[in-house]
Amino acid sequence: MYKEQEHLTFKNTINLGSYYTKPELVDVVYDLLQKHINDFNEYTIIDTSCGYGSFLNYNIANKKIGADVDNTALLNVKTEATLLNHNSLLNTTRQDYNLSDNEKVIIVGNPPYNDTTSLIRNRIKTTQKNIGNDIKSRDIGISFLMSYQKLNADFICVLHPLSYLIKKTNFDALKNFKCAYKLIDSIVVSSGEFSKTSKTTQFPILIALYKKDDCGMDYNYILNYDFKTKERKSFRLGSMDCIGNYITKYPNKQTVKIEDTVAYFWTMRDINALKRSKTFINIENMNTIRVTKEKLHYYQYVDIFKKHIQHIPYYFGNCDVFIDNVYFLENQNIFVNYEQEKLDFYFRNLLGEHYV
Repeated sequence: MYKEQEHLTFKNTINLGSYYTKPELVDVVYDLLQKHINDFNEYTIIDTSCGYGSFLNYNIANKKIGADVDNTALLNVKTEATLLNHNSLLNTTRQDYNLSDNEKVIIVGNPPYNDTTSLIRNRIKTTQKNIGNDIKSRDIGISFLMSYQKLNADFICVLHPLSYLIKKTNFDALKNFKCAYKLIDSIVVSSGEFSKTSKTTQFPILIALYKKDDCGMDYNYILNYDFKTKERKSFRLGSMDCIGNYITKYPNKQTVKIEDTVAYFWTMRDINALKRSKTFINIENMNTIRVTKEKLHYYQYVDIFKKHIQHIPYYFGNCDVFIDNVYFLENQNIFVNYEQEKLDFYFRNLLGEHYV
């Protein structure tokens, strides 16, 4: 039976990234697995960050193993499984889980994800020190994915931020994992599915099924992958044009002279960051972009995009600002004059079925 974690303080919940998973999402994990695996008795199922054991409740395999660094959480596991009080990121070998070299393994779960260098809530976050050097990353969730590769799992079906795949820097940080596994099935859900996360700025979580593959996957594979959402929508990132193809999104005073600057614009990371941040500002600081006359119209476009951001669904929250560049260049007067009716038409066309 599903049980929300109760023993951790808010601070420790953040530090451990411990957000427990409701049954509906656990069901999705096993639905994906059952589409691709015929006989579960051939496999050992492991959750290396099992918490209260939500992912170990399915009795479809002869052998199940749960591990967690939090021993109090393990005391709440109410299903038959071998339980280990173990730091899965510090010691990551098959021997740690009493697995033979030829044993077939499925890894499931909702591992912690937590940017350990983020400025958000930095006063209550702690540095993740107990992580092996070969899988250390600024985000503990990426470390977990790399740890699965070290265990040489045959299938991996876990929840993690969609940004791990769609942001090129994050994808590159996956190192050996992306060379050894391929995403073969998935469903995108909202972070709002978790009761103790923020309801104001929801971001996309991917329930991802990976299969061991000698060819792995490259970033072009992700760009052309058809992501499907819980709301029965689908999208392919490679089919969308983005503002980052035309302007810089980060401070650029090393490359743009002050005498060529006509405006200052706040740093842009993704659509969710744009929701929270400013656009044009009056005074330069360490977070501003120097805007030249030649690029001013693109930054004005981002400012208008922000005014329509309520029509962007949560699953695009970690994407770059979208643009139809051909239409924009041919119809700049609509944007300069802020012709509301025509702008609404533009954004409906830009987003298509994803306009909300």
